[in-house]
Amino acid sequence: MNRIRSFVAVETSTEVQESAARLVQQLQLIGADVKWVESPNMHLTLQFLGDVAEGKIPAITEALRKAAADCKPFQVEIRGAGAFPSWRRPNVFWLGVGQGAALLAELAQKVQRALEPLGFRPENRPFHGHLTLGRVRRAGPGLDKLIARFRQEEEFLAGWISVQNISLFSSQLTPQGPIYTPLNHLRLGAEQGG
Repeated sequence: MNRIRSFVAVETSTEVQESAARLVQQLQLIGADVKWVESPNMHLTLQFLGDVAEGKIPAITEALRKAAADCKPFQVEIRGAGAFPSWRRPNVFWLGVGQGAALLAELAQKVQRALEPLGFRPENRPFHGHLTLGRVRRAGPGLDKLIARFRQEEEFLAGWISVQNISLFSSQLTPQGPIYTPLNHLRLGAEQGG
């Protein structure tokens, strides 16, 4: 049976994509060895599922539909810049979530609880909503410059996302970068059945 690498996420708004893309363009000029995320691929991951048997997708979709129905639409602000695991030794550069962070965390928790009976373990660390901008390939002379420049963006406001849906994505890894394909969009607050 085919396996599909997949994850559950909230898609970004055009405003956030464009704002993040402008910031990434400036950061690329520094020349650090970072794999930058293309703006159409930016999203807020709620749960990474890994390689899933294709036959399990309908059950996952149904669980997500119930989780989504239990949540009202809301807004999140994409604000602030950071690095995982730390500024001193960054592997990932990201934009954070300002207003709406608690609602996003609650949604992620509902998604994780809904998928747990299907064998998907919830994260054992607190949820930290973020938009990945880039992953460090190799530390080099440009990295310190990039860290210094990116730290100036700790109050950066990329814009707002109106969270109306959660989406189940497949992720195909290619040498050019990942290809994300939405498998299902599940509306928040939607009535069951029908």
